[in-house]
Amino acid sequence: MTTVKLPDGSLKEFDSAVSVKDVAKSIGSRLAKDALWGEIDLQPVELDYEIPQGEPVNLKIITKKDPNALATMRHSCAHVMARAVMRIKPGVQLAFGPTIENGFYYDVECDEPLTEEDFPAIEKEMAKIIALDEPFERLDRPRADAIQVCKDLKQDFKVEHIETGLADDDSLSFYQQGEFLDLCRGPHIPSPRRIGAFKLLSIAGAYWKGDQSREQLQRLYATAFFTQAELDAHLELLEEAKKRDHRVLGKRLGLFHIDEMVGQGLVLWTPKGSFVRQKLQDFISEHLQRQGYDQVFTPHIGKLDLYKTSGHFPYYQDSQYTPLVDREYLSQLAEEGCTCGELSNLMNEGEIEGYLLKPMNCPHHIRLFASEQRSYRDLPIRLSEFGTVYRWEQSGEIGGLTRVRGFTQDDAHLFVTQEQLGQELIGCIELVKIIFDAMGMEDYSVRVGLRDPDSSKYVGDPQNWDLAEQACREAAQTLGKDFSEDPGEAAFYGPKIDFVVKDCIGRKWQLGTVQVDYNLPERFGLEYIGSDNKPHRPIMIHRAPFGSMERFIGVLIEHFAGSFPLWLAPEQARILTVSDKSEEYGKRVESQMRDAGIRVKGDYRSEKLGAKIRDGQLEMIPYMMIVGPRDAENGTVSIRDRIDGDLGAIPVEEAIAKFQSEVAEKTVRRTSS
Repeated sequence: MTTVKLPDGSLKEFDSAVSVKDVAKSIGSRLAKDALWGEIDLQPVELDYEIPQGEPVNLKIITKKDPNALATMRHSCAHVMARAVMRIKPGVQLAFGPTIENGFYYDVECDEPLTEEDFPAIEKEMAKIIALDEPFERLDRPRADAIQVCKDLKQDFKVEHIETGLADDDSLSFYQQGEFLDLCRGPHIPSPRRIGAFKLLSIAGAYWKGDQSREQLQRLYATAFFTQAELDAHLELLEEAKKRDHRVLGKRLGLFHIDEMVGQGLVLWTPKGSFVRQKLQDFISEHLQRQGYDQVFTPHIGKLDLYKTSGHFPYYQDSQYTPLVDREYLSQLAEEGCTCGELSNLMNEGEIEGYLLKPMNCPHHIRLFASEQRSYRDLPIRLSEFGTVYRWEQSGEIGGLTRVRGFTQDDAHLFVTQEQLGQELIGCIELVKIIFDAMGMEDYSVRVGLRDPDSSKYVGDPQNWDLAEQACREAAQTLGKDFSEDPGEAAFYGPKIDFVVKDCIGRKWQLGTVQVDYNLPERFGLEYIGSDNKPHRPIMIHRAPFGSMERFIGVLIEHFAGSFPLWLAPEQARILTVSDKSEEYGKRVESQMRDAGIRVKGDYRSEKLGAKIRDGQLEMIPYMMIVGPRDAENGTVSIRDRIDGDLGAIPVEEAIAKFQSEVAEKTVRRTSS
């Protein structure tokens, strides 16, 4: 007897052995046609999988409507792509080919490197493979046999991965499609023809297992959808994203500069970009003052022991800069006969005295709290800092402002009692909402990152974790919207509330985080004197509404397509003269505007008016004010709005009032490109 329990709670019984597909057929012909694979007790299986007899099993039949269906189809398409590459480039070594957000990639090593000129041939071969409609067949092999299979295929990366990365697996699975065989956990779609439409996108460099000391590979990016219409819509979105690329717009608008002589991932802010950054900092500082925060400043480095105590070293060692060793201590080690190799090992193990470029601000704020005796009457203590931190990001992962090696966080740490925790979390969330409202980011989701009970990476008392996680849930509930819970996404010291914003072209960005931490106060032995005159341990809240100033501004550039709202625009208005005769009047208007607090410049070049307007448009100037002889007579300016076009002539005072009102209200007006 085979018994299955369906998602709606109903049971289906069969007298003999049945496959997942048989169950789908028994429910309905449409479901059998649409079925892609099944999940038995949450484990993915193919449609021809024979369901165990005896005890009832939970079965879910997956169709393309399921949230995971698209990723599985794309994974199957990655196999098709790898097979096509091997057909046109014999001797290809395959590495990894996972799905990613909005697509997939495959890392390959070719004797003759791939170029984008190869894309049409690869896509043509993929279409042939899909038309053959050969199924993806699963083959399970014992460990020794699996290694031999990969050796016979001359796939050295796969052999190494089985011997190292999959060292604990007694058996492994392969998927075969025609002549193509690849090491893979699965699952796959039953038919390649379920791949509705695909497109190769780009090619980039990569290293085997992300290790810069290992083989350099090529990473072939692509995407796939169930329908051509979905692919077309996605490609349109990619084109719009290219127009909004903050790296391109940032250079064109003169907002920031990244110089190889300074270093990868280290941002030089130009005067215009510095203005935007400072304006954002001033904006949030007003609200911090209202909520009772105290601003602090801390150094860019700290003793290694500080980060050992916090757990950031060696927990995040791979993403931190190499420690700076004290010269006297280094000399002492040399006198004791310590070799360069031994010194390197000591540094890697953290068994050495030295300093570290600050990877996080929180240990410094903790020491400020500990610098004097605290009473329950002093709490909550809210310390804020626009603190610059440093992370050693891999060179292949660095990009523009969104992934850098030095960045400034709008960081704050609150030290609170258990009774104060809930209300202070709500205050932190309020700051995030204020920022989103001011930027016109109305569409956002909330996720609560929880610990994975089966993981060893989380530190601290499980009971404190339970309290912290519940506090995060209750704070998220005050937003009045659904939120997701993500086990395994907590920081090593505590759970967190993350905010994921959808920008105006539908892309998602994680911006803003609030974290509850019982553990760092414990590690540092923090105390305050309670109303009972006994020492108590404070709870710590980490919060950064912007997250990273660099990343936030990068997202803003793309969200607004470089057209900042008036209150954020480095140059709010530009005066354009019709001819040299109007220069004197233009400068008078410019002076009036400046006196009224408007950021204005004048274009008094002996150029045609059309050229001046075009330059202003390219520089995303919100308002251009054209002045000619008639304006000088009437005391007016003819306004050209970046979004609405010509607004006609209005008195200078009226123009000033209009601009001041838009700034005061922080109005967000969007343009389509």
